[in-house]
Amino acid sequence: MLTGRSDRKAFGGSLARARGWRLAQAVALGAIRAVYPPQCISCGALVSSDFGLCGSCWRDTPFITGPCCHLCGTPVADDSASQAADLRCEDCHATDRNWQAGRAVMLYRDKGRSLVLALKRGDRLDLAQPMAGWLARAAGPLLTGGMLIAPMPLHRWRLFRRQFNQAALLSAGLAQRVGLDHCPDLLIRARATGSQEGRTREARFAALEGAITIAPRQATRIQGRAVLLVDDVMTSGASFTAAAAACHAAGAARVSVLALARVAKDA
Repeated sequence: MLTGRSDRKAFGGSLARARGWRLAQAVALGAIRAVYPPQCISCGALVSSDFGLCGSCWRDTPFITGPCCHLCGTPVADDSASQAADLRCEDCHATDRNWQAGRAVMLYRDKGRSLVLALKRGDRLDLAQPMAGWLARAAGPLLTGGMLIAPMPLHRWRLFRRQFNQAALLSAGLAQRVGLDHCPDLLIRARATGSQEGRTREARFAALEGAITIAPRQATRIQGRAVLLVDDVMTSGASFTAAAAACHAAGAARVSVLALARVAKDA
């Protein structure tokens, strides 16, 4: 509480300094943008704000909007929004999913595919920030209070070669944006499963069975909690299936999945 002239003078001085600092920041930012204006994260064209897509790249990025599969987020043709919670794509009708709900940001094709590969194989780690924002919007129907967010794990040798886990970058940014707990080491890929490219659906599930477990030191953290598993790409769902099985075995109350991109040939 201000009780005297000296206190009011001190408060006024602090307020003036704060305003001066904000003004200096604005001037510095303006100078930086004059030299380095914001560019499209995909093609480099000038855009109005940082970490944005230009109009052309936005149109070429197959973001998923409208009715979608309740379990994986694949677009589904349906005229009844009231049945959205029951919608399932062909894959999820044919496969017994062991998680309760899922969403995806975009389809894994066109500009969506190139953006994912730029993060995963092109060392474009700057893309994790805008992608986390996209994930936060897509994750809305999945989020619950007290939920634990965790990335899909890489085997230690693949992590050693790549030096980062792209799923962990995405899940960390998501957790920060939505204000939920993040556990980057919740899951362990106990054995190397190799690339899934070229494998049949059956081979993919067989390769991942039992390959993902809960880290022993995190076992008590998951009990009775809802868990959101995050990955960059979902194809057959074999990785999510293995991870969800580990979470349920450790006592998770509910498991949901979220992918940056969904492989869906007929979407």
